[in-house]
Amino acid sequence: MEESPPARNRDEPLILRDYLAIDRTALANERTLLGYMRTALALAAVGASALKFFDSVAFTVFGWGFLAIGAAMSLIGLQRYWQFKGRIDAVRRI
Repeated sequence: MEESPPARNRDEPLILRDYLAIDRTALANERTLLGYMRTALALAAVGASALKFFDSVAFTVFGWGFLAIGAAMSLIGLQRYWQFKGRIDAVRRI
């Protein structure tokens, strides 16, 4: 199995193409984080709306469930962002 170019050529300096690829990957990581946050906010809004506008027990459970799923989604997005940010920063240091 062939290794990635930065791992294969650790003795050679990175060229402009490599720096640009790293920057594109960092920007994609940020866009992914924003996607997670947008989804978490939408889930939380659905949950809050269910709690605010409906009085039945089913909608109360539904609302709290969606609020919890929204919070979990934001935490998962942050965790994945920091995980991949660490990997990207490790490649930048080569």
